[in-house]
Parts: sequence; structure tokens; C-alpha cells
Amino acid sequence: MTTLATAPVLFISHGAPTFALEPGKLGPQLHTLGAALEGITAILVISPHWQSRDVRVMSTVQPETMHDFGGFPEALYLLRYPAAGAPDMARAAASLLHAAGFAVTLDDQRGLDHGAWVPLYHMLPDASIPVFQVSMPVNLNESQAFALGRALTPLRRQGVLILGSGSMTHNLSEFRSSDNTPAPYVEEFAAWVHKVITRNDAAQLLEYRTRAPHAVRAHPTDEHFLPLLVALGASTADDAVEVLDGGITHGMLSMASYFWRPVN
Repeated sequence: MTTLATAPVLFISHGAPTFALEPGKLGPQLHTLGAALEGITAILVISPHWQSRDVRVMSTVQPETMHDFGGFPEALYLLRYPAAGAPDMARAAASLLHAAGFAVTLDDQRGLDHGAWVPLYHMLPDASIPVFQVSMPVNLNESQAFALGRALTPLRRQGVLILGSGSMTHNLSEFRSSDNTPAPYVEEFAAWVHKVITRNDAAQLLEYRTRAPHAVRAHPTDEHFLPLLVALGASTADDAVEVLDGGITHGMLSMASYFWRPVN
């Protein structure tokens, strides 16, 4: 029997949907990371673009590419990410979440939203690894997001890469289509998160809304930050954390991303 290596954990800031067409600083780093992955059996994605009353787990055999956005260039709507689903791993994930106390339902019709396929379009452009998603409950809070990630951790030993896809900052009311000058508050918030994550200080991160500078301005609502807490929950003390510096786009979207790589 082949022994699978423990799969890594990722948090990727997927930014605006146009990231698929405009890779910027982060896209090439994701491509390099994806080319070096070995032994991955499936990718589990947590995205803010799938929220539901309770937890739903995608068990679709061949998920469609969802273009769940409007008003963007036509070229974006022509893109497809034809990865297969992972029904068996979906059922395993549902079982783990149920055991952890979450109300869970399988969904065999759900497609891949842009929080899933846009970063994977850069990381694994050949779509050769099966992908499935786990939804975020609409009332999910910080500690529950961490617990959700912790419940999914055993899947890593089956070769499942856990990907939290969100945004390091996400105040779209300040979106700038032409001015890419980084807003100081975005830099300060991302720097605080960097310090806390590299210190492995989960307690501070779970209280980010009261501890981090400009937290409420960076995230008027927290659904784009919670995938980071899921990823942190899925990491372990045996992981080394690496930072992917994606820069800042549109003045207010920090593309800072993180990679937890097992070292033992």
C-alpha cells in the first residue's frame, strides 16, 4: 500500500474575478507552487461565495464552472476549469464535520464558484486534480471557522489539500479601477496579520476584529476573512508557514496569501 504524504494547507487571496485574466504578482507564485505539489488526491475549497444555512459539501461528479459575477470582460465568461469532483472525499469530509457537531448535507449539483476556480486556474491550469467545496454557514463566526478547519485536518493525511480562498482585505466600497496606490490601512492590516500568523498566534487572529488595526474597515463583513481562519484551523504544529506576497491591487485588495507546508 502506498503511504500518502500529508497534504499542505493554503490560504489564497483571490481578489476580483479578473485575477483569472490578470495574474499580477501572485499568479506566477501560485503556478510555481502548483507545479511542485506531489501526492495530492483532491483539493477541498472553502470560499466566501458559497454560504448556506448549514454546512453543505459538494459531491458533484463533474462540477460546472460558475461565473457567479456580473459586469466583467467577456473573456472572463469564456474561461472554464474542467476539474473532476471528488464524491468519495466529499463524503469523508461530511462525516468528519458531522462528528465535530456541524449539521451537514451533501450537494451533488453544486458547481465551482469563482472563489475556487479562479486561484486554481493559476495554480493548476491543467485541472488535473479533483476539486470539491465545503460551504460556509451564514452565521459562521471566527471560532467556528477555526473549528471547521480543525475538523477537516485528518483529510490531509489522505492527500487532500485544504484551500481557504478569500481576501486579505475586502472593502469593495473603496475599489479603485485605475488607481493602484496602496491604501495605508490595507498595508497596516496585512502587516498585522503577517506578524500574527508567522508567530502562530491563533488566539489573536481569532479576535482580529478588536485587535487588528483597521479590521472593520478592511472587512466591513467578515466572510472573505473567515477562510483564512479555516485554513489556520486545518494547519498543525508540524507545518512551516510560508508567505506569498501578492501585492495590493486596486488600491484596497491585499493579495497576501499563506502556505502551510508539512515538515515532518
